[in-house]
Amino acid sequence: MQETPVPFGRYQLLERLAVGGMAELYRARKVAAAGVTKAVVVKKILPAFAGQRDFVRMFINEARIAVTLSHGNIAQVFDFGEVDGEYYLAMEYVRGQPLSKVIRRAHALGLPWLPEEYAVFIAQEMSKGLQYAHTRTDELHHPLNIIHRDVSPQNVIIGYEGEVKLVDFGIARARGATDSELREGAVKGKYPYFSPEQARGDDVDLRTDIYATGVVLYQMCCGRLPHEGKMVQTMQSILRGDFPAPRTLNPGLSEELERIVLTAMAPTADGRYASAEAFGHALGEHLHHGGVRVSSRSLGELMAFLFEPELLAAGVQLRQARRVLEQVPTWRRGGRPPAPDTDAGHTLSAPTAPAVNAATLQALSQAPAGPGAATPVPRSKRRSGAS
Repeated sequence: MQETPVPFGRYQLLERLAVGGMAELYRARKVAAAGVTKAVVVKKILPAFAGQRDFVRMFINEARIAVTLSHGNIAQVFDFGEVDGEYYLAMEYVRGQPLSKVIRRAHALGLPWLPEEYAVFIAQEMSKGLQYAHTRTDELHHPLNIIHRDVSPQNVIIGYEGEVKLVDFGIARARGATDSELREGAVKGKYPYFSPEQARGDDVDLRTDIYATGVVLYQMCCGRLPHEGKMVQTMQSILRGDFPAPRTLNPGLSEELERIVLTAMAPTADGRYASAEAFGHALGEHLHHGGVRVSSRSLGELMAFLFEPELLAAGVQLRQARRVLEQVPTWRRGGRPPAPDTDAGHTLSAPTAPAVNAATLQALSQAPAGPGAATPVPRSKRRSGAS
């Protein structure tokens, strides 16, 4: 049932998508002259927090940073303003799902972790967006030194067409922030993705985003976080640097990818990749050396499999790729599928393959699930991950 549009300045709010922290998100449309409309997402402060100066300042800081960013791997912010005392951001509407929900849906369908090549591609795309933000300059070409500081699956949107978009620069730090703002934001964020220096409340640089991206990649490839438990327990684990080596959880993971993950998650910033670009390059080389071809199109095919009910309910006519369906039983067993066949340099596909239906899912569910979690391995017994 379609909701009645609610006027909000130049926008019409159509549907509340989510409530998180101190803000809420709405699917909306911008109404322009001559009846021209544009689909957007409107983010606004919850009324209960609208009077809190610190949060309003953080929201304005997000706007100040986000409106300067224009990159294919960052959800673009189009507008910032105020309606009847309520600050809002209007941003790009990406038809898709947060990576956190993608991971949960994969588990619900019996995949113990995301297939390696897709996980690597997602992390590579995240790195591209971070590299752009990290190297962004002002109009005088002075570095802005933007650090996201809240990289997590909740802040990565995977589009149904295979787009990968970073969102929520709400606690990002950039040149020009005041000392009080830096102190207030020092330990904000989602603590399971904190770097050790962030957990200590120390100064951070762009390599804290690289660490968090490594944690996201670990979670996609291993089916769990490296550090789990309540906040105090998790923070202590992060500071000790002890967590299960990736291949103890996912034996099918390649040794090279394990080395890449552990380098990104090195306990000291100097042990990590020096830039998001270097991290992304290592991920790209891994795919190339493995002869694996993955793209936004193939990621979109995986999304069509994972979110078939939502897409069918929206009236989308699905044409599932047969290669995805054929690989699902292998993925469910936690294995790595063989490299896809190629012809004249292009991966073969089956664009006319039938959509996955309930009978297909039932048949797929007969395959055994993957291996369970392993016990933690002390850092001294893991691969160091040094590059």
